[in-house]
Amino acid sequence: MKIIGFAHIDGTNEMLLKSDSCMLVNRKPFFLPDGTDDIRMTRCVVLRVSRLGKSIERRFADRYYDAVAPGLDFVAWDKLEDARHNGNSWTEALDFDYSLAIGEWVDKGDGLSVTGDGLVITPEEAIERASRLMTIRQGDLIYIDTTESARRVERNELIEGPKWAKDKLYCKIK
Repeated sequence: MKIIGFAHIDGTNEMLLKSDSCMLVNRKPFFLPDGTDDIRMTRCVVLRVSRLGKSIERRFADRYYDAVAPGLDFVAWDKLEDARHNGNSWTEALDFDYSLAIGEWVDKGDGLSVTGDGLVITPEEAIERASRLMTIRQGDLIYIDTTESARRVERNELIEGPKWAKDKLYCKIK
């Protein structure tokens, strides 16, 4: 399984890969990791890929995911700033254990419409871009950050899902 992400970093929409250990599911709490003093989060939408595809045209992309979930993309902001200024890899700042909280899945057939409103790119653009570089397979996840600014998280904070999925995501910060 691959976890492919799209985030707005330094003025461009970057495609990222995360390891499967980054997933935080089943309403488990997010523990602030050691080695960083500034964890920030951005809300995101997570797509569950439902079929195999390579070089998918945008007009067919909606056929390649069957469910969506609200998510939270956590970033070690101090490590990201260090990477920006020193030319280091962003991996340490973006791909750490439990850095992607995923809420409950909502079947795409349940009348839910995921549009590009508020997302850094549309789901169709994300599938098209990802499938140009690599084959996407059933079970892969694609997350797309929203355009809202990353905000700092605080210990003992409870973060809920967005309006369209308020009861689908709860994440306690510990």
